[in-house]
Amino acid sequence: MNNIDKVIGLLNHSYSAFHAVKNIEDELIKAGFLKLDEKESFDLKKNGKYYLKRNDSSILAFKVPEAFDRPSFKITATHTDSPTFKIKPNPILRYKNLTSLNVEPYGGMIMSSWLDRPLSLAGRVMVKDKKLISSRLLNIDEDLLVIPNLCIHMNRTINSGYAYNPSKDLIPLFGITDKKFDFSQYLKEKLGLKGKEEILSFDLFLYNRDLARRVGYKKEFLSSSRLDDLSSSYSTLLGFLESQKPTSTIDVYVSFDNEEVGSLTKQGANSTFLKNNLRRIAFALGIRDDSYEKALASSILVSADNAHANHPNHPEISDSTTDIELNKGVVIKYNANQSYTSDSFSSSILKSLAKKAKVPYQEFTNRSDLRGGSTLGNISNSEVSLTSVDIGLAQLAMHSCNELMGVNDIDYLVKLIKEYYDTELVFKDNQVSIN
Repeated sequence: MNNIDKVIGLLNHSYSAFHAVKNIEDELIKAGFLKLDEKESFDLKKNGKYYLKRNDSSILAFKVPEAFDRPSFKITATHTDSPTFKIKPNPILRYKNLTSLNVEPYGGMIMSSWLDRPLSLAGRVMVKDKKLISSRLLNIDEDLLVIPNLCIHMNRTINSGYAYNPSKDLIPLFGITDKKFDFSQYLKEKLGLKGKEEILSFDLFLYNRDLARRVGYKKEFLSSSRLDDLSSSYSTLLGFLESQKPTSTIDVYVSFDNEEVGSLTKQGANSTFLKNNLRRIAFALGIRDDSYEKALASSILVSADNAHANHPNHPEISDSTTDIELNKGVVIKYNANQSYTSDSFSSSILKSLAKKAKVPYQEFTNRSDLRGGSTLGNISNSEVSLTSVDIGLAQLAMHSCNELMGVNDIDYLVKLIKEYYDTELVFKDNQVSIN
């Protein structure tokens, strides 16, 4: 299976951040990676391949080299979450004979894109069985919910600009139930629980039932939900797994949760997830104290979160000297105020790797009077400071329920990340040798 079809297949089973991490975990296990637990000591071996999870929604994997004279880390960071709606703890709402579920927005979505389409629920459910509390993945694989629009006859301004109220306009309709309907019992049935197990809590989210698919005259585009940032998460994962050349670097892949809501969680980029585990990996390999600090100074982080393509209907939104096109290569992202961490040093490394891999690249800046978003590079650098570059895949309709990108760019990112891990980077002073 080629890289593009592989990513499309993974996207079609990415119902929530928890499912995305399970998908990544499955790929790592197939590639021979062994699971570690943050609550236990790390016992690492040369040429070993390992992974660990936090909260079941963030995941970190790494490869131990055969030997290293000058230890360092090569890291790729992405995120597993996307804008959606989260189900509230007591969600049942009733009006006449209709039952709806109470939700609240998660992240900054394009609200109108969620209306009048089949939706369902997915995430994790916490179940108590006797004395044990454990999590269960849940995906209700059916067209379950819909958020109905108010008809134009009752909202004549809908096509003139309308401010959606999430507590009124964006409540999903569940069905017609009797007054004795028990949502927890419903979840138990969907999980196949038949004993005395008790549902204590859940993290459940709406997801779009549309499948990821190729579209366009030559099927050159990919239409899918959650392209931001799972297209980068899965593409960088494939590049990480395909890299085989032995180097003296500890290669690391990490995908964080909660980027869309600020990363301020124990599993977010602003947490200790990366910092603590880099230190634990180093210490388990005998890299301590001054050697560890020197290793960080010789390390690099590639933050891969998607980028804005020039929009054909709104060319005025793009910067006058920025031309970002679909299927034209990986995007390097810059911002003078450091919303993106790319600078001349880190971007030069990325460009050299792209040329080595024969992968095209593009360079993005926002229009100077428009505020852009922030991403993983600068947030994670607040915890562990590294040479860092922000990149992404060009897309349209970012944060829509269905987003759009070029299919060839997936392959470009896989090849670039493979080259990144296969290449020996040696840092000295303000220079880097690319071997």
